[in-house]
Amino acid sequence: MKKSVSVIMTIVLILGMLLCSVSAFAEENDTPFRISVSVNGNTSTTRGFCWYTRTETDSLIEIEGGNASQPEIKYDDVFEWEGNYCHKALVTGLEPGNVYTYTVGSKDVRSEEGTFVTDNGDDSFSFIAVADVQASSAENFEKGANTLKAGLEMFPDAEFYVNCGDFTNDSTNEEWDYYADSFDSINMSTTIAPVAGNHDGLGVWNWFNNLFNMDTSEAVQTLNGVNYSFDYGNAHIAVINTNDMLSTSLSQLDWLKKDMNSSDKDWKIVCMHKSPYTLGKDGKWPDALYLQESLASVLDSCDVDLVLSGHDHQYVRTKPLTNGKPAEDGVTYVLAGTAGSKRYEVREFMADQFLDNDNIAALTIQKDGYGNYWNGENWENTKEENIGGCFNSVSIEGGTLTFNSYILSDELTDDNGGRLITNIDSFTLTKETGKGKVTYTGDKTTSEALYALGVVPSFVSLAIYTFARWLPQFLWIVPKMIVALINGASF
Repeated sequence: MKKSVSVIMTIVLILGMLLCSVSAFAEENDTPFRISVSVNGNTSTTRGFCWYTRTETDSLIEIEGGNASQPEIKYDDVFEWEGNYCHKALVTGLEPGNVYTYTVGSKDVRSEEGTFVTDNGDDSFSFIAVADVQASSAENFEKGANTLKAGLEMFPDAEFYVNCGDFTNDSTNEEWDYYADSFDSINMSTTIAPVAGNHDGLGVWNWFNNLFNMDTSEAVQTLNGVNYSFDYGNAHIAVINTNDMLSTSLSQLDWLKKDMNSSDKDWKIVCMHKSPYTLGKDGKWPDALYLQESLASVLDSCDVDLVLSGHDHQYVRTKPLTNGKPAEDGVTYVLAGTAGSKRYEVREFMADQFLDNDNIAALTIQKDGYGNYWNGENWENTKEENIGGCFNSVSIEGGTLTFNSYILSDELTDDNGGRLITNIDSFTLTKETGKGKVTYTGDKTTSEALYALGVVPSFVSLAIYTFARWLPQFLWIVPKMIVALINGASF
C-alpha cells in the first residue's frame, strides 16, 4: 500500500510539474509585447491600439477612466505576421482631456497597466519629437529609449510624442523584439504619432502598417508607410510617407495640399522622415533633395509653420524659408537629430550647394569624438556636452510655438550624478490666432486606380529633377568630394 501511494503521489507530482510548465510556457507565449497606443483620428475621443503575441489568442482591452459610459472597442481580426500574431483595436467614445488606464491581451493573459491622455481641445499642449534610433543591438536600443525617457521626464505634461522614423536598422523580428524590450514601457505610458522611415520595412511590404494602428482612411498607399493627419489643440499635424515613390508621389502631394487646406487650425505642422535641408551624408542624393522643390512648394502655398524630419542623423534648423529663401513668414525646417548612437558629421563639400549657409539658423553635429556647432561662420566650434542622443520639445500656447532641442550626454553627468542634458537650440514662432480659413471641403482620398495612374508621372517628375537640377549641381561638387576623400574626410 505504501509503495502504491508513493507511486501515485510521484505521478501526481510529475503531472503537476508538467502542467505548471505547460501553463508557464503558454502564458509566456501569450504575453502581449510591441504594445503601442497611436494617434488614430479624433485625438479627443479615439486611439488605435496594437500589440503582438507569440501564439494566436483572442484580443481583449480593458480600459478605465472618465466619468461617462465605457468607450466602444472594435477589434480587428488577429493575423500572423513574420512568425508572430498581430492584434489591433480601435477605441472610440473616449472623453476629451482625461487620463485613461488600460491593459491589453486575452481573457487569460493580460499586459501590465498602461496610461494615455486625450486631447482636451484647448490651445495649450506640448509634445516630444525624436528620430532615427536605427539600432541593431539591445544596447543601442536602450540608448535610444533613454534619450526619449529623458525628454518625457523633463516634460511630464507632454501629451504625445512623434518618432520621425527609422525605428530599427534592418527591420528584422530580432530588432523589433529589442525595440519592444526597450520601448514598450514608454509606449504604454503615452500616445505615439509614428512616421515611416526608409529602414522601417526595407522592402518587406506592410511592416510599418502592421506595427502601429494608424488612421489609414486617407493614405494613398500603405505598403511602405502611411500618410495621415490629425488635429491636436489648435494645431493641425500631417504625417508624410517619404518612402512613397522614393520620395513623395504626386498623389501624396495632392493629398497634403487638400488636407492642409481643409483645416482652419492656427498652427500647421508636417512630420516626415527624409529631410530636404541637411548637410549629412544623405543630403547629396536626389530623393531627399527633390523635396526642396516638390514638397516645399506645397508647404509654402498652405502656410505651413514647422516641418520636423529625420534621416540624416544631425540637428539642423533652417531660418523660415519661402521658395528656398529666408522669409519672415516662411516654413521652419528642423532635422531633429538622432535619439540613437549612429550620428553623421557635416559634408563640407555640400555647403552653399544643396543647402545655403545663409539658410542655416542652427546646426549641431558629432564628429571625431566631439560635438560641433554652427556659429554662423563655420562648424569647427566644439563642445563635449554636444555628444549624445537628441530629443526635442514643441510647446504651443495660443499664438506662441516654442521649440527646444536637447542632447542627453553619452558620458557627462550633472551635479546630481544624472546624465547631463544640454539645451542646444531654442526658438519661438508667433502668430495672430483665429485667422485660419478652410479653402477645401472636397474628398481627400485617393483611389487605387488614381494612384496607379500617378505612378509614371511621379517617377518622371523625380527623373526630370534628377537630371535637370540635381545632376549639374552634383557634378559641380565632385572635385570637392574627391579632395575630401583624399584628406580623409567622410563621403
